[in-house]
Amino acid sequence: MSGLARLTPHPQMPASVWATGQQDVRTQLAEGPYVPDTVQDRARIHPAVAVHAITNYTRPGDTVLDPQCGAGTVLVEALRSDRHAVGITEMPRWWPVARANVTAAKRDGATTDGMVLDGPLDRATARLSGLTGCVGLVLTPLRLEGPPRRRTADSGFDPDCARRSVKRLQGILKQSLPLLRPGGHVIVIVRLSRHRGYLLNLADDVLVTGRAVGLSPAERCIALLAELRGDRLVLTASMAQRRHDARHQRSTGHPAVLTAHHDVLIFRASYPAVPRAANHRPPGKDRQERLSLLPDPQDRVLEGHAA
Repeated sequence: MSGLARLTPHPQMPASVWATGQQDVRTQLAEGPYVPDTVQDRARIHPAVAVHAITNYTRPGDTVLDPQCGAGTVLVEALRSDRHAVGITEMPRWWPVARANVTAAKRDGATTDGMVLDGPLDRATARLSGLTGCVGLVLTPLRLEGPPRRRTADSGFDPDCARRSVKRLQGILKQSLPLLRPGGHVIVIVRLSRHRGYLLNLADDVLVTGRAVGLSPAERCIALLAELRGDRLVLTASMAQRRHDARHQRSTGHPAVLTAHHDVLIFRASYPAVPRAANHRPPGKDRQERLSLLPDPQDRVLEGHAA
């Protein structure tokens, strides 16, 4: 199944459908200032999804944080939407890609500031203490740890891997919360994943995780990957997806319908206001302030201007 029927929100939780599949993701990347290696980040948030989240849950001049930014699509779309962007990655593979994408966005005309930090999350968030209580939106994907299992044609991700990933997300959200302003939003994008042909119910696990760190669930939405034409969805499958479907059918005797959306879990900060630093300004307003955010020499950071 496409999984569209799985949108079962809480009675008091609003739901909506984001029309974010009007262009396929390769076209979205081709039209933006993205370096070629961006496509290798399979857990990235699609640019159209990032744009919808950023423009609907922040205002120009706000700060957007992706604590596991990968190739940096969230950062690029935040900069292009006149928001400040802060990204953190613990994976050395993605730091230079995210850095190159932020630089490309600046060269493309973005005027707000962006930075990319790598290294352990706790040290990175500590270096961002000047932003305590000032981030308007934390936008990040649920990144599944480890590669898919390949024992069968459609074994997919091991449920243990999924549980570890959700547990890791809990730690990421907990460390990011002090930076979030009261009433700010946290949005987690969850890709539909299968194990032996069955969809894993990761969205409900993320809802539980958000509540566990003190967030209030606000909305449960779906971000379309398929083009919406009137009342019809038109999904264009890539060659890799067609081959996967063929392998699944040979292995199980049943066809697999391609997923047409990502789950979107939206939370709001529900804790008391955190006092801001008396001299706080958004990143980039003052060079001396930006320098105060620089990490130790062994860390790496990209300031919000083109090299």
